[in-house]
Amino acid sequence: MFNARVRMVARAAREIQPGMVVNLGIGLPTRVVDHLPDDLCVCLHTENGMTGVGPSLPSDQADRNLIDAGGAYVSSMPGSAFFDSATSFAMVRSGRLDLTMLGAFEIGANGDLANWKIPEKFSPGVGGGIELAQKARRVVVLTTHTDRAGNPKLKSTCSLPLTAPSCVARVFTDLAVIDVSPKGFVLVELAVGVTVKEVIEATGAPLILPDGELGAF
Repeated sequence: MFNARVRMVARAAREIQPGMVVNLGIGLPTRVVDHLPDDLCVCLHTENGMTGVGPSLPSDQADRNLIDAGGAYVSSMPGSAFFDSATSFAMVRSGRLDLTMLGAFEIGANGDLANWKIPEKFSPGVGGGIELAQKARRVVVLTTHTDRAGNPKLKSTCSLPLTAPSCVARVFTDLAVIDVSPKGFVLVELAVGVTVKEVIEATGAPLILPDGELGAF
């Protein structure tokens, strides 16, 4: 599972194109920074008040004043900027993010996102996810295909409280890359060693299969 997650994060990193302003959400998305080419010209944003986020660092090498929204130590780069949360969310609300990568508890076949609360379990609150999901020009999700009990996270309809409706464009999981289309989930790529049958069985909604050959990651 560990290697599958690393491949998933590395595949998601290829979604980032030169010149983009990108927010990496808490959890798996924060690891994307460590899979970006050194020469890729991109501006990474973290909602706690920084642009120009550099690679994560171990605690013995880190500047303890520099953390991302999930509390991981990060580095700065030439051109990095620091600001308060009001300025950070003004950037989000004004539509300046080309892409945000978020985690998820559930994704609906219409692109609904639920990633902030599971009833009867502790939740610190919806946080910045609600605005990131609504205001970024493109929203993609990184998540395991099923939860710890083996239940599908990709469902016909979300049963958990929504973060934002109809916002997700693409989902990266440990099994596959899946797009959200007007007709539902579309299988785009398979993880190495995973079959179409396995993905279908792990998905809680109809899965549209492409006519051509599937890519692999």
